[in-house]
Amino acid sequence: MAMLLEELVKSMEMWLKLIKKPQEYIDPTLDPVLLVPGVAGSILNAVDKKTGRTERVWVRILGADHEFCDKLWCRFDPSTGKTANLDPDTIIEVPEDRYGLYAIDNLDPDMIIGSDCVYYFHDMIAEMLSWGYQEGKTLFGFGYDFRQSNRLQETMECFAQKLESIHTASGGKKINIISHSMGGLLVKCFVALHSDIFEKYVKSWIAIAAPFQGAPGYITSSLLNGTSFVHGWEERFFISKWSMHQLLIECPSIYELMGCPDFQWEHAPVLEIWKEKSNSNGESTVILESYSPLEAVSVYERALSNNKVNYNGEKISLPFNLELLKWANETREILCHAKVPDNVKFYNIYGTNYETPHSVCYGSQNAPISDLQQLPFIQSKYISVDGDGTVPTESAKADGLNAEARVGVPGDHRGIICDRHVFRVVKHWLRADHDPYYNPINDYVILPTAFDIKRHQEKGLDVTSVREEWEIVSESQDGEENAARGKPKVGSISVSHVGGDKATWEEAHATVIVHPKSEGKQHVELNAMSVSARA
Repeated sequence: MAMLLEELVKSMEMWLKLIKKPQEYIDPTLDPVLLVPGVAGSILNAVDKKTGRTERVWVRILGADHEFCDKLWCRFDPSTGKTANLDPDTIIEVPEDRYGLYAIDNLDPDMIIGSDCVYYFHDMIAEMLSWGYQEGKTLFGFGYDFRQSNRLQETMECFAQKLESIHTASGGKKINIISHSMGGLLVKCFVALHSDIFEKYVKSWIAIAAPFQGAPGYITSSLLNGTSFVHGWEERFFISKWSMHQLLIECPSIYELMGCPDFQWEHAPVLEIWKEKSNSNGESTVILESYSPLEAVSVYERALSNNKVNYNGEKISLPFNLELLKWANETREILCHAKVPDNVKFYNIYGTNYETPHSVCYGSQNAPISDLQQLPFIQSKYISVDGDGTVPTESAKADGLNAEARVGVPGDHRGIICDRHVFRVVKHWLRADHDPYYNPINDYVILPTAFDIKRHQEKGLDVTSVREEWEIVSESQDGEENAARGKPKVGSISVSHVGGDKATWEEAHATVIVHPKSEGKQHVELNAMSVSARA
């Protein structure tokens, strides 16, 4: 959204008192909340077995690549289902400070400039504290070693212990779980394997941007080329895509994020390769080959057959791991049989409006691939669908569970957990949308009923429009009968900004319509639009 329009909408919401100045208070009536992050969303510390020295290895900026390779590179052990460090003298731990919130808040607390790039649940934690939640009483975090399988017994046991400890700390109250991304798969694995414990301690579960049927395009590219978790100038000081690539090849969690081959996709994800072939006459031709998720396995095998890393002078082979694939397939089978207990409410928030990798293509008609072992060194091209930039909407919506509600929110995969519209919906679902500082006579509850944002270009101009609607529910009935006979109240505001070079400008306009109250409810509509010209 254009910055001017964003500020305008916020001003109108302030006028409606939908956004109030945060107050530092504790609401003792709130039920506890447990935040569960996704892949790469927990601080990981490396502990030296010999000296006991502890240092943070994920996330860190300075010296990141060396420490990452030295302390986090690992191998999968099919007999235990666990990934073990290449360095036998290092143990990976997740810090438990601040009742688990420290590990999932700011992933690099030492970073000052540009720290928002390593924020994870930071904004949501701050928002929930302003609602009256209290760390250690009603707000907790569950960090975990995201390299491991989502159904690893050790992780499942830790999660069960966490639920029990929260239940005790909150005085026996049931727990609301909010998961993000792969954290949704971890929670769903727990539901499938420990339904009785889940039913005993959990009141509701809100899954946000969960790849319930995988993230096919993103994971295909990650397995063949690696990925970058930080973009911009910070990337030069961070972990290289190659170093990350070598880690991901041995991570059970990554294989569990592959596109589900049994899911009935509207458009099945494929791996496409422009290949150059020679016939018996020595003539070469270029064809486009397409592989389904199951057929693509043979491509991964051949492309990574000679993949090796040098670790302390030793050459270690890291091919595509078929044992890991088998383990991941068993995890998917477990996930398919998960069922949320009848007395637990499940909600699903998924991202929309972002081009999201779905199928992956290597090479081109003019630059075909002659050897599949070239793939790890070639930039892939994506065939995209609607989603949050990482998880396709189709995958995130297909939770396979009995949901109270499923809500799509325009937002990118990481940004969606600090989106103000997500906050508003979550606040309502948690029953935390009351304000103890209001007189009960004037108290009201705000129910978001519609949100829509559209962007397009028209005659060389960037046009952004926003439509929001709310129901304001008030306990007061005074004057309702008279108000019902009245007409809607309409207010509007316009703002503009011209750049210093006179070549860029932006105008924004917003209109608010407040309808007469009827049956204790008052309908409010906000329509806003911005038009901008760029040099």
